[in-house]
Amino acid sequence: MELELEGTDLKAVLNRLRRAQGQISGVIRMIEEGRDCEEVVTQLAAASRALDRAGFAIIATGLQKCVADIEAGRTDGQDPAQMRARMEKLFLSLA
Repeated sequence: MELELEGTDLKAVLNRLRRAQGQISGVIRMIEEGRDCEEVVTQLAAASRALDRAGFAIIATGLQKCVADIEAGRTDGQDPAQMRARMEKLFLSLA
């Protein structure tokens, strides 16, 4: 299954990933500067949430495409139950 993000979906995912990238850079700087542990962990948790949200947005798009393909009979020879199982596994990998 190919990743097909367009328009606002693509922009939202990229924004979340860029935000996480900035937060991770901030965490690295904070550690190098010897900043307070609580501040570092708070910033790291924010980066983790941004990555999780980007992942969930990508999976949600994949689920929509998968359902639409199954409903339209476009399974490329794949078993619909197997397609569903793959998407479920991806979703659970972020849970």
